[in-house]
Parts: sequence; structure tokens; C-alpha cells
Amino acid sequence: MNKFKATNGAQITPPDTNLKSLASSPLIETENLSLHYGRKAAFEDVNLSVGHGRITALVGPSGCGKSSFLMSLNRLTDLIPNCSVSGSIKIGDMNVLDPDTDTVSLRTRVGLIFQKPNPFPLSIRENITLPLREHNVANRNDINHAVEKVLQDVGLWDEVMDRLNFPALSLSGGQQQRLCIARTLALGPEVLLLDEPCSALDPLSSAVVEDLIVSLKDRYTILVVTHNLAQARRIADYLALFWVRNGAGRLIEHGPAGEVFDAPRENLTAAYINGMRG
Repeated sequence: MNKFKATNGAQITPPDTNLKSLASSPLIETENLSLHYGRKAAFEDVNLSVGHGRITALVGPSGCGKSSFLMSLNRLTDLIPNCSVSGSIKIGDMNVLDPDTDTVSLRTRVGLIFQKPNPFPLSIRENITLPLREHNVANRNDINHAVEKVLQDVGLWDEVMDRLNFPALSLSGGQQQRLCIARTLALGPEVLLLDEPCSALDPLSSAVVEDLIVSLKDRYTILVVTHNLAQARRIADYLALFWVRNGAGRLIEHGPAGEVFDAPRENLTAAYINGMRG
């Protein structure tokens, strides 16, 4: 396993690639998790366990708190005025909502990829090297190795190896999204949060990103927000349905994707899956 040593002696270590033995134990656990924007509840009382090395798709209509739930997991919600989060989030042995939790370390461990590709207005190479340098990785060989490794991981290396100094914004939309995923992978996260990562892409680019997500699940624990139920059926190991009840998002049903799609326990889940609701 490759480790990139920072100048302060810390190491950014890619996660263990053998997660099968851990799959039955939860990596992420939320208990009575609620989030409010001022007095408005985005979601309330969400209890969810997510296993190691699995893809969990979060589905449901717009406005039911799926994206807010993702942002709470690495405390990007801290950056939103009048946003309050209560309940419990555990990621491994880390108490995420503890005021003493180092949010920089947390966001290194839990990376978030947004709906619209957002590469830095820099070169392709600098999109990878900048976050590494910000985390005190200074050795040139380590940086060069990291750039090649993560671009290979997302299937971009052969496409851009001869133009690493070109602007990242010159890439196609699908390539930009894969670059953003590579930028996140460079810091060696355990968890990848993807908020509708294909919704801004054409069908061919979307298929490439879908295949990439599936290829990463043996090394990362992945949560994906999607409105595309066909996509969720293709890529997800587990499915979680959110819905608005009494003015707040609620987790309605969660379980193995095949079981939820083929034999949902809740009538609302069945109606949503069959296109009668939502």
C-alpha cells in the first residue's frame, strides 16, 4: 500500500483494499440524526447504518433531505449559516459531531463530490497537487506518483497524460467529474459521498462515471444521491428511501437494493419504485 508522507510527519494512506471481511460491520452509523436550517427541518430522526465497501443509494423526491444528509456526514453543514445538526454520527471510532473533532481530518477521511463538476481553474495536474500540498505532502516523487495513480484509478491517465498542464476546464463534463473524483481520492479517503454525480452529464459520460463508481466500491464506502432509479438499481448494494412527512425528511425504508426494489416492506416505497408517487 502506498503512503504519502507529509512534511509534518503525518501520512496520507489510501484505505485497505480488502474490505470484504469488514462488509458485515457498519462503518457509518447515524442515530436520531436531525438537521434544521433555522426553524425549517431538512430531515429528522434518521437512523442508518452503512457497511464497509458498499454502495448505498439515497433516493426520494426533491426536498426530502438527501443532500443535506450527505453534507452532515463530513460537517460541511458547519459552513451554512443557521444550520444546526443534532443526534449522533459515528464513522468508525470517530464521533463526527463532537465539537473537538478535527473537521480537516474528517473531510480528508470523508470526501464529497458534487452534482456539477467543479474543477479548480488550474491545470489538470494542479487540481491533484494543490490539495496534496495543502495537506503538507511536499515530496515531488510522492506527488507525481499520486497524480498518476489517482488519474489511473478514474480512467483518465491515458486520456490526459500528455496534457497534464492544460486547463482542467478544457476537459469534457464527464472528464471534469472524473478529475474531481481523482482529486478527492488523492487524499486517501475511506468514504466517498456523491451528490447526483451524473445528473449534469450526457448518457455516455454518465455510463463511464457509473462504471467508475462500481469499480471503486471494493476500496471505498460510497453513498450516492440519485433521482435515477434505474441507475440506483444498476450500481447500489443498498437502497435508502427518503420522503417528506410532517414537513421534514424521513428515512422510510433501507435495505439490500434487490430486496427493496423487488419486495419493499413499505407501501410508499412500492409506490415510488413503481412510479406512482414522487
